[in-house]
Amino acid sequence: QVQLVESGGGLVQPGGSLRLSCAASGSDFSREVMGWYRQAPGKQRDMVATITSGGFTNYADSVKGRFTISRDNAKNTVYLQMNSLKPEDTAVYYCNTRNVITKLTYWGQGTRVTVSS
Repeated sequence: QVQLVESGGGLVQPGGSLRLSCAASGSDFSREVMGWYRQAPGKQRDMVATITSGGFTNYADSVKGRFTISRDNAKNTVYLQMNSLKPEDTAVYYCNTRNVITKLTYWGQGTRVTVSS
């Protein structure tokens, strides 16, 4: 049974920083493509960043240059470092995993990020 648990969300002022963490269990983490998605109230869930087991990354245009996704395979954890935060970054952020062999996909419960002065 795969479980993903996000943490690190909270309230931050514009221009501030937050670091999100996602701890995975019950999965072969080295075979997983990990990603962060976000969903603002009344909006669809959109991709923020993804990272392969080999460290290849992809970012939404809206966060390029501000956010950095990384992973620690030894700790079964993926991170999202968010800098220069803007009010439009306000959303619930969800961790996602996809096994490259089985193609099975799982989601975490989400962590709230609010950017406001």
